[in-house]
Amino acid sequence: MKFKKILYGAAYYYEYLPFDRLDKDIEMMKAANINVVRIGESTWGTYEPQEGVFDFSKLDKVVDAMAKAGIQVIIGTPTYAIPTWLAKKYPEVMLTNKAGKQVYGARQIFDITNPTFRMHAEKIIRQIISRTADKPNVIGFQVDNETKHFDTSSDNVYIAFQKWLKKKFNGNLDALNLAYGLDYWSNRINAWEDFPPINSTINGSLGAAFDEFKRTLSTDYLQWQVNLVNEYKHDDQFVTNNFDLEWRGYSYGLQPDANHFDEAKAMDVTAVDIYHPTQDNLTGIEIAFAGDFSRSTKDANYIVMETEAQAFKHWVPYPGQLKLQAYSHIASGANMISYWHWHSTHNGYETYWKGLLSQDFKPNPVYNEAKTIGKDLADNGLLFVNSHKNNRVAFVVSNQALSAVDWFPYKNTAFDRTNEHQYNDVLHSYYDALYKMNVEADILEVGDARITNDNYDLLVVPMLYSASDSQLEQLKHFEEQGGTVLYSFRSGFTNQDVKVRTDTQPAKISEAVGTTYELFVEPDQNFSTGKPERDMTISGVAGLSDLKEQPVKYWAELLTPTTGKPLAMYDHPYWGKYAAITENAFGKGHAFYVGTYLNDESMRVLYQYILKQSGLWTSRQEQRFPIINKQLIEENGNVLDFYFNYSNDNQQVTFESQAGTEIHDESKQTKDGQFTLAPWTVKVFEVKR
Repeated sequence: MKFKKILYGAAYYYEYLPFDRLDKDIEMMKAANINVVRIGESTWGTYEPQEGVFDFSKLDKVVDAMAKAGIQVIIGTPTYAIPTWLAKKYPEVMLTNKAGKQVYGARQIFDITNPTFRMHAEKIIRQIISRTADKPNVIGFQVDNETKHFDTSSDNVYIAFQKWLKKKFNGNLDALNLAYGLDYWSNRINAWEDFPPINSTINGSLGAAFDEFKRTLSTDYLQWQVNLVNEYKHDDQFVTNNFDLEWRGYSYGLQPDANHFDEAKAMDVTAVDIYHPTQDNLTGIEIAFAGDFSRSTKDANYIVMETEAQAFKHWVPYPGQLKLQAYSHIASGANMISYWHWHSTHNGYETYWKGLLSQDFKPNPVYNEAKTIGKDLADNGLLFVNSHKNNRVAFVVSNQALSAVDWFPYKNTAFDRTNEHQYNDVLHSYYDALYKMNVEADILEVGDARITNDNYDLLVVPMLYSASDSQLEQLKHFEEQGGTVLYSFRSGFTNQDVKVRTDTQPAKISEAVGTTYELFVEPDQNFSTGKPERDMTISGVAGLSDLKEQPVKYWAELLTPTTGKPLAMYDHPYWGKYAAITENAFGKGHAFYVGTYLNDESMRVLYQYILKQSGLWTSRQEQRFPIINKQLIEENGNVLDFYFNYSNDNQQVTFESQAGTEIHDESKQTKDGQFTLAPWTVKVFEVKR
């Protein structure tokens, strides 16, 4: 959908205030050019203090006051945190997960599939949406909040999973047992009524299938809420949900407990929550990754529903970083930036997750910088809104592969499951290296119809451990028709049911990549030096000859090229005859296969070679991190050139476009010249086309 302006705002919790200061808050918002607030998503217990007793006085007061001030509102359905009376009167709504039956206290500890919960959720949703949809300043609705399946596994979920499997296998238990290898350890299911608990299964195929099924529960739940809202909303209002990524203390990678690609289909616009390190650890990588992912879900600009202002003590931004962060979102395609949250709370779990205002509600350095950003966006926002990108590189990702790798991780042994999703580590190792070389990319789900030669020149495929034959055939076809594909280790190893293929590995793609392997080994000892507990190394040949004794870790496939050629070999007295990286011509295109976990330097050298081979190397790649260059194409075809300095030092930057005018100072024109970027600053140029 298209927006009329860049939205700049914050989550606002009038219900949390220790005293009424609505008028003062609005005055300070107006001073900061804040033009939108998100409200309501976490206050079910306030709006319905007892079953069937509704009090929307605070909601109405905020919406009406914002309307009078000319501030737009996004209404959240308050279903992610249930009231005490619901848990007390209807205990069946509480979540059962791997830890057992949960008790009331935290948020998101109810069963999203429970019919009693759904009945009461529908009542509060209809009450809120029906009374706000006609408000002229209500521009959209957020259904639920950071929705996932929360590992729900109550009896009704198990029953639904059985029905899902019956449909998948046409009721044929023999087919199910064969596909999932359930004869192993007598796990065979001989009657549907004997269906075992899944939380305790040791079968990775069955376990990954349950993960896939639970992701459909999250999709179904959101679609159910969207359908309710659509009964009331107007054509010029949107519906969305704020997606969140895997949490590693900040937003990191694919969300394992929801398929956001599927969920985005129900939304009018994709919204996302993006949290990231700052101070000396601010790189822009997390902002770019989440932005590229969100933009790619609908091939359209997205909105940032939550991002940090002050947040934690280790996230309080240095002077200038708040602006740098805001423009980092915009340069990835964000049409809205909304801080979590406006004011810091005085009680509760998130007391020390601070907002734009601290607990004294007074102007502070972060709020003051937000004012300058708001002024900039008020002046220049029309340049950015509804812009687009024309990336020729795409990452191909998979929730199914993520789940499968959870069951069979590459670190240590295949029995050591971890809480962190190792698939995302591999994904980031490939994404981060390309980001630092100023190559922008889309992020698509495997099998996406947009994966064509018309749209892209290079596909990066990190650890596609579980994939169907048709998904792999799509990638082979892309290569055969002239595209370039870069595969990481363990790609193609199992089918869509996490069953290891009997073909020579890498299965189904060995012809396309021109290499095979029979052995994979632990590379964390270098016997050639006699020093244990030291990473094995690789050295490049041919186009990667600059690569000398770079360490690899975790996993090493011993590659034997067939029609392909080696680009790097293992440095090892026994494994030294095997390749670590290969290149192959196939049809009109090329494939690269990496059999091990590369470090940053190896990734850089490999990418440089691939980009030059693929005709994707430009002068933009001559500048690298901490200088980051992103581009947007305006609706009128002009190009916006963003230059970021993610460092504590002045950086000399080369302007790469033919000619441009700095948008904050139209008297400054740059033509293939040098300029200096101060620490943690950004410059934006408009290049006429």
